[in-house]
Amino acid sequence: MNLDPTQGAEICKTRPAIIVNDNAVGRLPLKIIVPLTDWKSHYAQAPWMVELLPNRRNQLTKPSAADCSQVRSISEARFVKRIGMIDPRTLEQIQVALAVVLSITR
Repeated sequence: MNLDPTQGAEICKTRPAIIVNDNAVGRLPLKIIVPLTDWKSHYAQAPWMVELLPNRRNQLTKPSAADCSQVRSISEARFVKRIGMIDPRTLEQIQVALAVVLSITR
């Protein structure tokens, strides 16, 4: 697979993302992430999109969507800076959306 450069509807550019991998499996030079994009009201109908509203904990500057259809592994070298954290409820919503995208039954 040729993954460079991005093509079609693949998400690109510098943007916030949620790290979803568990370090319990070992220290890897890759992180599994779900990238964020600007929230649009029609995303509420998409089971793979999770709405994140800005708050002190996540440090987002605008309403965003975790686009679980764009989950991927990236090198730690691509990280720019940590901006915040999400709450456990939001992480659970992302896990449910990932299960939908990946056809994982819980």
